[in-house]
Amino acid sequence: MTAVKEDNSPSQAIGISRLVERVRAGDVRSLSRAISLVENRAPESQALLSACFPHTGSALILGLTGAPGAGKSTLTHEVTKFLRGQGKTVGIIAVDPTSPYTGGAILGDRIRMQLHEGDAGVYVRSMATRGFLGGLSRTSADVATVLEASGKDVLLIETVGVGQDEIDIVRLADVTLVMLVPGMGDDVQSIKAGIMEIAHIFVVNKCDREGADRVEREIRAMQSLTTRHGAQDWVPPVVRTVASTGKGIPELMTEIDRYAAYLQQKQLLKRHRVANWRLRLLEMLRQQFVERGIGERLGREALESYATQVVEHREDPYALVPRLMQQLLGGEGK
Repeated sequence: MTAVKEDNSPSQAIGISRLVERVRAGDVRSLSRAISLVENRAPESQALLSACFPHTGSALILGLTGAPGAGKSTLTHEVTKFLRGQGKTVGIIAVDPTSPYTGGAILGDRIRMQLHEGDAGVYVRSMATRGFLGGLSRTSADVATVLEASGKDVLLIETVGVGQDEIDIVRLADVTLVMLVPGMGDDVQSIKAGIMEIAHIFVVNKCDREGADRVEREIRAMQSLTTRHGAQDWVPPVVRTVASTGKGIPELMTEIDRYAAYLQQKQLLKRHRVANWRLRLLEMLRQQFVERGIGERLGREALESYATQVVEHREDPYALVPRLMQQLLGGEGK
């Protein structure tokens, strides 16, 4: 493949516009190309994200996290199958560990996703963490932007499964599912405070195993000890599933719908997304400023205002950040 050189000419803008048009039209190859540009942080990726952004904001984002071996990929497959039965389109971002040899994703049991091959209503992308901690890849949020712009109704983001540190998903996802399974030694070890606080719904998978009752009891006991943030009056339900057989999936989807309705009713969805974008804007600025030694000079109130404008689509974050960069630097070359 020929290396792409940086080009800010009108022809590049036309090329990006056409690519986004094809992505919006459902062309899978164009979607794959767009995601690759973003994931590899190609020179034109910023313009691409900026063109995609106006077409985002309506998809429900589900995050799925839990210890390795909990059955996340199997559950993702079953949830996708259920959503397709409802006529909804699904985009899946499956974050995997990074190969120490190639730098790419170690696909693991992602082979299960091949069951959706040939279904135009499902798009699956495996991504490598590339050394980024927190269970997600650094570009996961931007890839989600492209997937949402393609018209997907629901995005499913499955984290790498790194354990207690895996809490970044709560920033990106509207609904976060935390998976636990019985019989993995110290069950409480899987639900330390960090993971406990991010769960909107607990899923006890492989509940046909001995010890499922004990796991649920421990979750209930810890809920009374944990301080929750945001949705103060929402008590995360515990749903039992056997993902390999599809048992419990309808009940899980009912709880997901119930929480999504709760967010709308309490007007919490916008607040959550504002908080997410406040952190993302800061991270985007940090990425561009890190080599120039520029600190957080905007201030919390300004970040809150910009994050709110982004959520309301009054600001395009991919155009906003370069503009803020120039303002803070006082212009290029100074």
